[in-house]
Amino acid sequence: MHLAMQPVHQLAKGLRAHGSQLLAGLEEPHDELMSLVWGPRFDRGHAMGLVARRPDVAASLLPALLDAADHFDQLHGTAQARLRRMILRHRALAGVADIAAV
Repeated sequence: MHLAMQPVHQLAKGLRAHGSQLLAGLEEPHDELMSLVWGPRFDRGHAMGLVARRPDVAASLLPALLDAADHFDQLHGTAQARLRRMILRHRALAGVADIAAV
């Protein structure tokens, strides 16, 4: 892995670990995730709203989410864009898997 991409992959690793809990039950989880990273700073307000709907796991999610927010804010614009592309690619692949299951 290229050294410059390590922070992006670290964020993706955290998402794989906690994303299913954070985004469980949402109709469009990829849209929710993109809303967190759409701008140059992580949308902490929206993130708190997502955590608030899951009080059963909030204590374990909150530290990881705040850590991810801090890491995202430290990424350069190109790395932030790479993370967004990864989310979009995952969404496209998930859509293909959904179609194949039908």
